[in-house]
Amino acid sequence: MKYGNYLTQQQADFPAQWQTHFIDYAALKTFLKTQTTDTNVRLSTAFAPTHVFTWTPATATDATFDQQLSTRLAAVAKLTPQFIRLLDAQVQKFNNFFVAVKGETKKRVQHVLDKGEDVDVVKCERALRDLLMLERFVYLNFTAVAKALKKHDKWTGLQVKEPYLMRTSQLSFVQSVSLMQMKPALMAKLSAALVAQDVQPMGARLPEDSPVVAHGMAKLRGMTEPAEPTIAAAAGSALGSTLGPLVNLMHDTQTVKISLRGPHGTDIIGSVLGCLTKHRCQIADFSLSRLHHDVTFGVLVHLPNHDLDLFGDLARTAQKWDGTLAFDIQDAQLKASQLADPLQYALSEAPYSGRNKFIATVLNERGLTPEFLSAWLNWLLQKKISVEQMRRLDGHSTLMCVEFRLSVPEGLSPEEMQSELIAISHAHQADVALQPDNVFRRQKRLVVFDMDSTLIQQEVIDEIARIAGIEPQVAAITERAMQGELDFKESLAQRVALLKGTPVDALEQVKRRLEFTEGAHYLCRALKNAGFKLAVISGGFLPLAKYVKEELGLDYAFANQLQVTADGKRLTGVTVGPVVDAVRKAELLEVIAQAEGIALDQVVAVGDGANDLLMLGKASLGIAFNAKPRVQKEARARINQKSLANILYLMGYSESEAAELQLQS
Repeated sequence: MKYGNYLTQQQADFPAQWQTHFIDYAALKTFLKTQTTDTNVRLSTAFAPTHVFTWTPATATDATFDQQLSTRLAAVAKLTPQFIRLLDAQVQKFNNFFVAVKGETKKRVQHVLDKGEDVDVVKCERALRDLLMLERFVYLNFTAVAKALKKHDKWTGLQVKEPYLMRTSQLSFVQSVSLMQMKPALMAKLSAALVAQDVQPMGARLPEDSPVVAHGMAKLRGMTEPAEPTIAAAAGSALGSTLGPLVNLMHDTQTVKISLRGPHGTDIIGSVLGCLTKHRCQIADFSLSRLHHDVTFGVLVHLPNHDLDLFGDLARTAQKWDGTLAFDIQDAQLKASQLADPLQYALSEAPYSGRNKFIATVLNERGLTPEFLSAWLNWLLQKKISVEQMRRLDGHSTLMCVEFRLSVPEGLSPEEMQSELIAISHAHQADVALQPDNVFRRQKRLVVFDMDSTLIQQEVIDEIARIAGIEPQVAAITERAMQGELDFKESLAQRVALLKGTPVDALEQVKRRLEFTEGAHYLCRALKNAGFKLAVISGGFLPLAKYVKEELGLDYAFANQLQVTADGKRLTGVTVGPVVDAVRKAELLEVIAQAEGIALDQVVAVGDGANDLLMLGKASLGIAFNAKPRVQKEARARINQKSLANILYLMGYSESEAAELQLQS
């Protein structure tokens, strides 16, 4: 609900003689709307994004840059004083009425408080009602002033809101602490009177031993724990049932969003928290961002008792620490939603409903270019995806990896997003890995690797074929299998048949030739030190898979077993046991997870070929590493970089965290 409509609704609940003394928010807004055409001196936002400020005029009739600026400065120099005079008159009207009503209200309240135990319940109720109504009157009008100033600053490019509100700190309606301090005492007085006179309220009563009522009354009396809970509960019940809707007003708070930006980080945080403590605010949420010395500290608070002195203290704090203060009194609708579901309106999250949370890791070993980042952000804008957080993961001199926390509309499917992101990635040679942001994302416990062209750079069967002198024939079959053009079992049988008669010691020669993929040792050492279980599941051959297992410190190795002749010297051209094809790979992943008591949501799989797709799909994070086109298209994530260590980024580890894991024993 727009504040103007909300104010009108609230204003109607006040007595007629009060209503004429409200700030005329509609008139102030109308003045600004009709008078602020071509007055914004913040030229970067005053013109359309496509507008070009020319160095020289295109024609003789065009206004030069200095003329445009001069015209706007002249307009705003005339408009702003007019607006301030209008606003001053409104504030003075409202403050004068407050002063008159305050004196009468204070007398009535003090009279009741001075009565001792002989209290007239009706007079006590009337005094409390007047006090609460005055308190509400002040806050509604102060909010109208703040919002009118905010619109002025937005439409003119000036920043007069904070200094203007500092001026108001000298007025009576702000300096009303003594009056508001009477409220708890008056409420306690009325509660005691109701109990003493055995008032029987109409309607339902809360149970006398209700801890909610007892704690609420204790809080109102300024106590940390409720004393004599049965009496307090009875008093609270009587008070609530007697005054009805007024009780909601007694407990009313205002929700305010505050931010302070400046070069003194810890001092700024401490000073803001000091102000909040002084004014007994309840912190609903906070957010902090830092750019070297410059810090922005934001906090969402519930402000009790309509305590306007808080804003003056915050302004003085900003002045002391050379900071820039901004605050926004939240609309009633947002406030109600935030109170009902605090997590829905966390400061670090986009305040929209019907959204899903994702983590996007963008990566390029050669550096993330402005062109790519621009294309990436434009795509987010087109999809109405909000960026909630950004975290740099690499520690290089050139920006290489950034993790984005995203708020994604529910209608966008991961599959739709993945297909479009592949095109962006290929166009800029950068990777974008998208994952649901849930509790399991950084709680992985098992990583399963393919071997050939993943942990090692070669295809082992091609290396054996090279030694046997039949490399071209075998390589052709291998490539068809990896592209998914040939059934894996059939391709394996054809290739192994070509190896018939090859000496067994060719396997030892291949071991010596194996080249581990860049980052393989670094990745596996980090994961082992972090407590992961690691496995290699290969469509290659077991002796070589076991060698890779020992070299990298893995826990499991599964692969095909080559049959040898009776004398153990030559290969027979067939395999023995189950063939480790795509189905078998996925089955083995699940077997390992079950054996270790690990949920599939905590499993990562890495591979490059078509026979890895089922395994990649079985894991919650399946990574296509320098994979074939079909695999990249179907996998949930892809990395097209040289180093396997980049997988740590997708798992949420920063470079400094990965380096720390290398130092563990």
